[in-house]
Amino acid sequence: MKLRRLQVEQLRQFRQPFVLDDLKSGLNLIHGPNESGKSTLVRAIRAAFFERYRTSSVDDLRPWGDSAAAPTITLDFEARQKSWHLVKSFLQRKRCDLKIDSDSYSEDEAEEKLAELLGFQFSAKGVSKPEHWGVPGLLWVEQGTGQNIEQAVEHAGDHLKSALNSLVGEVASTGGDELIEQVKTRWGELFTPTGKPRGDYQKLEKEREEHHQEINDLHARVQKYQEQVDRLGKLTRDYERTQHERPWEEAERQLEQARERYRQVEKLEQQQAREKEILNHLQSRQQLLRQNQEQLESLNRKLDVRKAELDKAQRELEKAEARSPSITNSVQEAKAAYDAATRQVHQARLHETRSRLEREIHRLEQQNQTLTQNLERARQCRQELDQAREQARQNQIDGQAVKALKATEHQLKEETIRSQTIATRLTWQLEPGARLALNDEPLEGQGEKQLLEETSLVVPGVGTLGITPGGEDLASTRRKLSTLEQSLGEQMKTLGVDSTGQAEHRLTACEAAERTLQHTRELLKSLAPVGMEQLLADQKETQSQLQNAKTELQNSPAPEADQQGQATDVVSAEAARTKAETRLAEAEAEERKHQTEFLTRRQARDNARGEWQQLQDEVQNPERQKQLKSLATELAEIEEKRGRLEASLQAREQEIQQAHPTILKQDIERYQRSISNLRQTQEERQRELRDIQVRLEAWGAEGLEEQLNEKVADLEQCNRRYQELNRRARALDLLLTLLTEKRQALTRRLQAPLQKHLDHYLSLLFPQATLEVDEHLRPGTFTRGTELGQIAELSFGAREQMGLISRLAYADLLREAGRPTLVILDDTLVHSDTDRLDDMKRILFDAANRHQILLFTCHPEKWSDVGVVPRDILAMKEEVHLEARAKAP
Repeated sequence: MKLRRLQVEQLRQFRQPFVLDDLKSGLNLIHGPNESGKSTLVRAIRAAFFERYRTSSVDDLRPWGDSAAAPTITLDFEARQKSWHLVKSFLQRKRCDLKIDSDSYSEDEAEEKLAELLGFQFSAKGVSKPEHWGVPGLLWVEQGTGQNIEQAVEHAGDHLKSALNSLVGEVASTGGDELIEQVKTRWGELFTPTGKPRGDYQKLEKEREEHHQEINDLHARVQKYQEQVDRLGKLTRDYERTQHERPWEEAERQLEQARERYRQVEKLEQQQAREKEILNHLQSRQQLLRQNQEQLESLNRKLDVRKAELDKAQRELEKAEARSPSITNSVQEAKAAYDAATRQVHQARLHETRSRLEREIHRLEQQNQTLTQNLERARQCRQELDQAREQARQNQIDGQAVKALKATEHQLKEETIRSQTIATRLTWQLEPGARLALNDEPLEGQGEKQLLEETSLVVPGVGTLGITPGGEDLASTRRKLSTLEQSLGEQMKTLGVDSTGQAEHRLTACEAAERTLQHTRELLKSLAPVGMEQLLADQKETQSQLQNAKTELQNSPAPEADQQGQATDVVSAEAARTKAETRLAEAEAEERKHQTEFLTRRQARDNARGEWQQLQDEVQNPERQKQLKSLATELAEIEEKRGRLEASLQAREQEIQQAHPTILKQDIERYQRSISNLRQTQEERQRELRDIQVRLEAWGAEGLEEQLNEKVADLEQCNRRYQELNRRARALDLLLTLLTEKRQALTRRLQAPLQKHLDHYLSLLFPQATLEVDEHLRPGTFTRGTELGQIAELSFGAREQMGLISRLAYADLLREAGRPTLVILDDTLVHSDTDRLDDMKRILFDAANRHQILLFTCHPEKWSDVGVVPRDILAMKEEVHLEARAKAP
């Protein structure tokens, strides 16, 4: 099958006719960005074949917002050595026409021809679905569905098997199928579809398992009974031996000894704590006395330090006094410069004010002149507006009524012409002097009249002839003429005109006046946006502002005479003043800093002199020598006490460590736990003895061994029935396996042509790999080296590639069987890496030698080396627009 030309019109974004022609027999690359119409063209091809022309479920074909559209698709293609021309329209103009060479078909017959050609079905109701698409659904890949092939193969399975049978002959006889079905039926009586037992077979298997379980449970209970008897004897011996030995009493004696040793250690620790507290107190007292001794001895050193500080403070005070005159002069100079800069700013502002007032006066004079002109023009516009309003009022007329009047007059003229064509025509040609009378109207010479009503013709000397025009149309026309004439008169009377021309003249004059009104209003609005009163108020306000500005200019003082020749702008003057102010602030700050420094240094000198004098008096005090002697004596006594305490603490600490108080605490805890454990263990033995005795008495009453013998007998009987069904089940299973293997061998022979084409493409993509198809012709197990798995387990990109080569193999199979093929790929292989994409290009180029392939893509740069000239949808759409523009009047 070779598609040659596709035309769409009023279909989605293609409102105007769009043609895709000159399609090649091999690979055709059609590209365009997203939303350019690629998928729309693919949808159009699908709709042309799959959708019933009379369906109303294809609203997606309608252009957006156009409810009156009739989507139309035209296809020209070749198939079976014949030329096919298909035109199908949907929705508003439902039609299907098919021409095959010189034979023509239409409606349902045309659609059945298409289904028979390509191998698909139509939906009984509603829009077409994938299960109806058959072979085209397998070869026409929609965007984003290239990896999904299983269902497409299933829907096209019958057509593929038919093609295979036509190649290799009917290898799958129905006789073998009937036998397999019979075996499957018998097998199904014993097994579920998943191979699990069912019915009596399942029931017997379940009974066997129940018997085995019950016997195992009884064996376990008998064994448990024997174990409990043994356990009872051992527990009895252990309990009696422990009761006799009473080991917890020895543990209690050892616990009391450990507690006594720990109490002695606690007393030693208490004495140790008291003596440590005394030692800490002595150390604190010793430290305090030493600090007092060091403080008294440090007075001489402090006196020398204070003398040096006093000398230094005196020198720094003298330096500060020497800098005072220069700092005072700097402040006076900065203040004089600041005063001069301030006067300069004042003169600059006076000059700027006068300049501003002069500019404002000039602006207000221009504004006043503009407002005066606008006020005059606005007054003229108001006069024109009144005139146009009067003209509109005089010619006021209803435009719709005039339109209706013209329509009535037009109908009257048409009806008059029609009446003339159907009226009875009376012609006469009389001899000179001869006369006739038609409804009392004399007739002479020659002439003609058209009669619409019953008329009497008087022939002198002969009599009267009655003429009655015949026909129902004539009577209806006569009534319609009368009605139209009456309606025309009433409409002219309502409008107050004598003719249609007069009404049109008044309507034209009224519309002209309205246009003048609109133009004048807009002009007046531009001159006086908020009204004449506001325009007049603005003029008065401007004049008032102008007068105020002139008065302010007259009252404004002129700059000083010495400043007029050197007028300085305000910005420069203020900058100079700011600079002078900064210098003044810096000088004043320096002066304050100097004053602060001077006072600080004088205060420091005075403080240093006072501290030196105080230390001098304290060093020469006799009481100080007495305090030093007393401190030395007390320190010696404390040192002696401290030595004795440290020796006592060290001896007692050694004694405490040798007693190991931590270990003694652990011994107490260990003996307590041991006593508790021994008593608890003995109590648990006693409870367990009672429980075992009760349990053994209960089991002995159940007769476990008798129950076990009965269950063994039941199991032997059940086994005999089960073995009979089991032999039958295994025989049926073996027979079904043999028949299925034979059937699979025949299926492999049927699949051989398809496998050949599949291996051809697979070797180009995955060398040394194999892909098997199942009995339903679906691609299944994929093997590459040591890797084995299903297609569904591959990555998304690999599944998409395998899906495409499988479709090409099906296409080769169909072509070999003489079936028509067309491959359509909409934005496929977008998930392929660079190397795989190169391999797929080789595969597509190879397949294009046998099939026509339409490849739609939004990435033309990836297909530049595919060996065909790409076709740009946007460029073709632009050509359509240019042609439409050129044809427009």
